[in-house]
Amino acid sequence: METRMRGAVALMLLLGAAAPALAQAEAGDARAGQRLAATWCANCHQVAPGGPGPVSDTAPQFQAIARMPSTTSMSLRVFLQSPHANMPDYRLTRDQMDDLVAYMLTLRR
Repeated sequence: METRMRGAVALMLLLGAAAPALAQAEAGDARAGQRLAATWCANCHQVAPGGPGPVSDTAPQFQAIARMPSTTSMSLRVFLQSPHANMPDYRLTRDQMDDLVAYMLTLRR
């Protein structure tokens, strides 16, 4: 019984150590996200500080979105998957969403 318990504890420790690596693997490619933003989002948003896209009050700058205290990976994903009246419905793939979120979160700096 004690051997089983030690084995279970060791397995839990190994799985716990692997979880951050799995989370990083799903983080997305920020460079691909930047290209995606420049292609699809820059018609309405300024997607990079001093970069492509209009500067207007109609659509917020990506940097302003990224710096909001409520902006997290999850909140961006929920927003991007929800329809909005003034925003096109792009139907991003999971990889595209991962990339776009990864890029947007780099703008917090």
